[in-house]
Amino acid sequence: MKASTRALAEGVLEWEKARAKNDRVVPLPDARVDTLESAPTSRRIHRQVEGGGATTKPRALLVSVDFGRSDAEASLEELKLLVASAGADAYATVTGKRQSPDATTFIGSGKVDEIAAKVAADEADLVIFDHALSPAQQRNLERKLQINVVDRTALILDIFAQRAQSHDGKVQVELAQLSHLATRLVRGWTHLERQKGGIGMRGPGETQLETDRRLIGDRVKALKVKLEKLGRQRTTQRRARSRGASITIALVGYTNAGKSTLFNALTHADSYAADQLFATLDTTSRRLYLEGIGQVVLSDTVGFIRDLPHSLIEAFKATLEETTHADLLLHVVDVASPQRGEQIAQVNAVLKEIGAADIPQIVVFNKIDALDLPASVERDVRDNIRRVSLSAQSGAGLTELRGALVEAATAIREGRADKPQADPRHDDERFAIDDSGTGR
Repeated sequence: MKASTRALAEGVLEWEKARAKNDRVVPLPDARVDTLESAPTSRRIHRQVEGGGATTKPRALLVSVDFGRSDAEASLEELKLLVASAGADAYATVTGKRQSPDATTFIGSGKVDEIAAKVAADEADLVIFDHALSPAQQRNLERKLQINVVDRTALILDIFAQRAQSHDGKVQVELAQLSHLATRLVRGWTHLERQKGGIGMRGPGETQLETDRRLIGDRVKALKVKLEKLGRQRTTQRRARSRGASITIALVGYTNAGKSTLFNALTHADSYAADQLFATLDTTSRRLYLEGIGQVVLSDTVGFIRDLPHSLIEAFKATLEETTHADLLLHVVDVASPQRGEQIAQVNAVLKEIGAADIPQIVVFNKIDALDLPASVERDVRDNIRRVSLSAQSGAGLTELRGALVEAATAIREGRADKPQADPRHDDERFAIDDSGTGR
């Protein structure tokens, strides 16, 4: 074994030992709360009440600041759904308006005092911001409020951690959590002595910070190695499908638009579907038979959301590769949502970021039964299908969607026939799996 590989393995082992041994916490003054669990990869939303091991549903005070954005109210409503999906009780909301965030506390000293009074009066368990906070802002708020503060990024990461089921998903979520945690380690050790100065003047807290940074760095390296291996495996699977001339279709869309319900309706699969945000994290692929075409591959992917943390996009690129390599995208939209226009724009923005903006799309307006709309098919000026309205729950419009898929698949097959065949060995050479352990 190479020295670098052995050192990495030892670092990961040391990390795992630290996870089992060093689940340290910062005591909170709230008498009802014993400790706030603080695993190395995340600061959890759920906490244990004194005198028992049962996890209770924490009471969350929500904070939303309007900086002049047109979607501020919609973003707050979405935050409430995120909090419910995370398993907390959003019992109250504090709102305000500012021209720009305060560099120290994000919301200003006056609003901090208002929140502190409400937290003390209501015996809240945590405060959740509908914004991304800097490490310094989060640390200052927790010091002033004397309660756990969670920003929008950490909330989404917590939901992803709860929902990840496959090995791939767990690896990707942990990598995103570690990336988020790396800049916030200092918050966990403010109760330890930390001194500035020369040799011999450094306190134990600073030593622990250095140890944690090293352990996290080792773990991040190991996770990236795993993701590279998983990416090579997916590449091999895609090559096998391409050699078999399979047409691939990917479901994309805003979270809770009904992608998994539509996936189950088309393929008769049993993928988990629920009326909640991020019900599905792991990409699932099934074969779908189309009349006159044969078998195609249909993939259900993770949903998108406004202000999706960049660390999640980076970590989930391995999963989202299924989208970038698809022949056709079914962009599922909740037609009953008042913000469907903004949601479509958010999905298209993420597709552009991952390099899937140029893949042909068919927009699927789902949940027409909520508005009593009829199933329909709309075409553009060139007579190409661009929109199908249906209800995945009731099945209305599924026949029309299958017809649209047959038409699109026929066009894709004809387009392939007109193009010169690429040498399949080119892909094999670029993505060959190296089993020698020496790298390439």
